[in-house]
Order: sequence, then C-alpha cells, then structure tokens
Amino acid sequence: MMMSVDADLMRVLADPLRLRIVTLLARETLCSTHLIEETGAGQTNLSNHLKVLREAGVVETEPCGRFTYYRLKSDVVASLAVQFADLAETARVTAENNVKRSCP
Repeated sequence: MMMSVDADLMRVLADPLRLRIVTLLARETLCSTHLIEETGAGQTNLSNHLKVLREAGVVETEPCGRFTYYRLKSDVVASLAVQFADLAETARVTAENNVKRSCP
C-alpha cells in the first residue's frame, strides 16, 4: 500500500539553502560559524533556516560552550527516502500493469 510523501517536510527541504545545510550536516556535525563559512549565508538568514529545520525535526542541536552544534537526524531523511522508494515502486507496478483510468 502506497504511503503519501510528507509534503511539509518536502517544503522544508525544497529551499536551496536548507538543502545545502542538510547536505553539509549529513557529512559532519557543524556549528553556525562553520555553516556560514560553507554556505556564504548571513548570520540572520542562516539562523532563520536552522530554526525551520529544527522545528521540522530535521536537525537537532548540541550546546558546546558558547557555540551550538547542529546534527542531521538521519532517521527523518531515511523516512523520506522510504516514502519515495514506495512511490517509485507504485509507479513501476502501475506502468507494468498499464493501469489507467478511462475517460468519461
């Protein structure tokens, strides 16, 4: 049975800067200073995007002295991957079986 893809999560990841942040965090845990250096984004802009990612449950924080480190929650991305794999499998079966709705 086909699952629906999490549209809210897709909207969060659709922003190019947020997707870049997620890609960087997949490779290592970084603080905002590192993310500013890597992305070229301004502090305020980056903070706003990190807030969206935190609220969506995509990243988690780890305080370390006066810095906050950000870590990607791999289970969230894995869940999205499963949803897309399920969607791809449904499309494959539909094509194989030539499933189509007749026109009125």
